[in-house]
Amino acid sequence: MISDREFTRRLIQTVAAVTTAVVLLAALYAVREALMLIYISSLIAMGFAPLVSLIERPKSGSGRSRIPRTLAILAIYLVIVGGIVLLGLMVVPPLVSQAEALWAHAPAMFDEFQRFLVRHRLMTRRISLQEAVSNAPAGSGGNAVSTLLLAISSVIGGAFGLITILILSFYLLIEAEPLFTYLIRFVPRRIRAHVSAGAREAVTKVSAWLRAQIILAGVMGAFAAVGLGLLGEPYFFVVALIAAVGETIPIVGPVIGGVTAVAVAITTSAQLAVEVGVLFLVLHQLEANVLVPKIMQQRVGISPVAVIVALLVGGELWGLVGAVLAIPTAAIVSAFIEEFTARVETAP
Repeated sequence: MISDREFTRRLIQTVAAVTTAVVLLAALYAVREALMLIYISSLIAMGFAPLVSLIERPKSGSGRSRIPRTLAILAIYLVIVGGIVLLGLMVVPPLVSQAEALWAHAPAMFDEFQRFLVRHRLMTRRISLQEAVSNAPAGSGGNAVSTLLLAISSVIGGAFGLITILILSFYLLIEAEPLFTYLIRFVPRRIRAHVSAGAREAVTKVSAWLRAQIILAGVMGAFAAVGLGLLGEPYFFVVALIAAVGETIPIVGPVIGGVTAVAVAITTSAQLAVEVGVLFLVLHQLEANVLVPKIMQQRVGISPVAVIVALLVGGELWGLVGAVLAIPTAAIVSAFIEEFTARVETAP
């Protein structure tokens, strides 16, 4: 039997704890966009951490690095930026030219696509582009000025977000070891070694995921560009770029690339649409049976069930961004689960 004073003290502690938790959750929700930028920066830092360690590897028999960590990180950034600039010089001019031509011919292509649907009885009658826009779901149209301002603000916000991610990931790579040493002090001593091992494995898996994504996007984009160019697909640079970017979106991305390619091909001829469809089916088989098992599954080590669950949860929480980040998040979680499962199994 507790006294009234003790009951009052416990009640006040409970109310204070619940209030603090609610305030903390509300604060975290209010800064969720900033937390997402921090999380993406952390994933990028984890992805490049093994490469930085390899470049700055110390000389045998001495504790000094061959290359200072800051210079190693700058070298990686310069290589990435240089590669993007070089790729841009090769791709952007024809991409811009084809994008302008695609925009100019969009109404004609829309009409041709409708004629194809009507001819095959997939559509009862043709509609104008203006009717399609006016019959779009509510909220998709609206004032043109507000839509333009929203698009401009989105582009500016995305640019600032990208710059923030690059700068923050740079400093996270520089301060990785001191920061981890500081944070690990808050972990109970009895599990500190297992947390450290799980963190190292998580870094390895995220790095493998990042390399796999870059390789998959590059390979599939290049194959799509070459194949579509040989088949005579109009605006193949634009379509191949969509296919490459789509590779960064699990499951849905390759479908978007294939549907886009077929839709553009239909405006030329049904035969070309079939050939493009066959090409993307072959590319999908190559990706699913060769590239993904060799590059993604064997290195990252995540089961298909975990991937599907992660995609569902990530997509529900954060939409497209959540789906993209689902696999590396699942890799981090699996690394810690495997470490602590092994700890329990080996415990006396």
